Parts: sequence; C-alpha cells; structure tokens
Amino acid sequence: MSKPYDPSVEGAQMSFKDRMSYSDYLHLEKILDAQAPLSTAHDEMLFIIQHQTSELWMKLALHEIGSAIRSIRADKLEPSFKMLTRVSRIFEQLNSAWDVLRTMTPSEYTEFRDSLGQSSGFQSWQYRAIEFMAGNRNTAMLRPHAHQPELSEKLEAVLAQPSLYDEAILLLGRNGFDIGADGKRTDWRETRSESEEVLVAWQAIYRDPQRYWMFYELAEKLVDFEDYFRRWRFNHVTTVERIIGMKRGTGGTSGASYLKKMLEVELFPELWKVRTRL
Repeated sequence: MSKPYDPSVEGAQMSFKDRMSYSDYLHLEKILDAQAPLSTAHDEMLFIIQHQTSELWMKLALHEIGSAIRSIRADKLEPSFKMLTRVSRIFEQLNSAWDVLRTMTPSEYTEFRDSLGQSSGFQSWQYRAIEFMAGNRNTAMLRPHAHQPELSEKLEAVLAQPSLYDEAILLLGRNGFDIGADGKRTDWRETRSESEEVLVAWQAIYRDPQRYWMFYELAEKLVDFEDYFRRWRFNHVTTVERIIGMKRGTGGTSGASYLKKMLEVELFPELWKVRTRL
C-alpha cells in the first residue's frame, strides 16, 4: 500500500500562521457566514445562495460595463469588446443559476415565503444600475432605494453619465455619422428616444462591415449582451411562474405579469430594428 501523497514534498505551503491563505484573500468567513435563514425550511438556503451569488455576478457585470463605457468614450474599442464579451458570459452564468432554483417546488417555497416579508429581487440596486448603465433609464425605479441615500447617490451617479448605448452612438457621431438629436443631448437622466438617423447609421455599418469593421463588431457585442440579458429575463419569468404561478410578488409587483412586461423593453432598439431594414 502506497503512502498518502504529501504536497509539501514538491514545495506546497502547508503552514499559514504568518502567511495569507486562500480563505484570507477571499474573506471566505464573511461570505460563508452571510447566509441567515429565517425559517427552518430546507430550501431557504438554496433561495438565499441563489440570490447572493447573483448579486456577486452582477457586481462583476457592473465593473465590466463601466470599464467598457470608459473604453468606448476614449475610442479604445478593442478592450471594450473583451469586456462586453465577459458581460455576456456573466449573464450566461446567471441564466444557468435559474436551473438550480427551478429544482424548488411551489410547496417547498411556500414553507418560507412569508419569512421574506416585503423583500424582493425587484429591489436589487445592482440590477437597477445595470439597466441604467445599459440605457433603460426608468427613473421611477429609483423610489425603492429612496430609504438608503448612499444607494440613491450611486444610482444618480450612473444617471448623470451617458449610458453604454449613448457612448456607442456618440462614437458614431465622432466618426462622421449623422446621429441627429443624440448629438445634442446633455441630460442623460431619461431614456433616449429612438432615432431614424441612428438607425440609418447602423444600417450603413451593417451594409459594409469590412469598411466599418470596428463599429460593426461593437454593434454585435451589444446585441450579444442584450440577447443574453433577454434570456435572463425570460428565465426569470418562467421560474417565477413555475414556482408561484400568477401570485403577486413579495415586493408588491404583479409577479409574473410584471416580469412579462419587462420582456418588451429594448436596450438597444435601433440595433434590433436594423435587421428588418437590411
């Protein structure tokens, strides 16, 4: 019988008395102590971890979207492509998470639903920030965060700057395309109106990809992002309907009915409409 393998023979560190360990670096004690179920229901742990990990992925998405915005603003498109690709992969990961949550049945959710009180994913400020950064600037959605001034300030800071799609359109303007009223905007707080000029600009790019390859590539990265984002929304609806049917959400929304309305929202409308024009 062979002796158990000892990694220290090959130089692996085995003592961390005065060294930073894996757990130290990741602050695992904070992360793993952050689950505090309010009921004795077995599935409440699943529910908590599903939402906590989603918030961590959204934190990374905000980091990447913010960097992509700054890169486009500085006319550095290649780095933005990598960042936007990563955002799409993040939403692919978030989509997979719904598969785990869907293993919970309506009966199991009922065991702890009342413990949630009025809390709801509808109140996620990071999700709201992602929407605002992408371009869906529905300021009515600031109200659920009014009781936390520091979060309201973060969201207002996002609204004070051009969105990801705004920056893509401004990029076209800097490169000789007619972007109409978008070139004169100074108030970024409200959702922009669709523009025929912007649609025509994207149409020209899609008709001659070789000439406008960088803008064409940016357009497709944006469409990839919204494609995965839409799938995430659709999977959210399906999961909610599968678990609670058409009941109202814990946060007071109409539940699945509200989420279905959100499926109609387009982040980059001209990029979808240009397909019909080609």
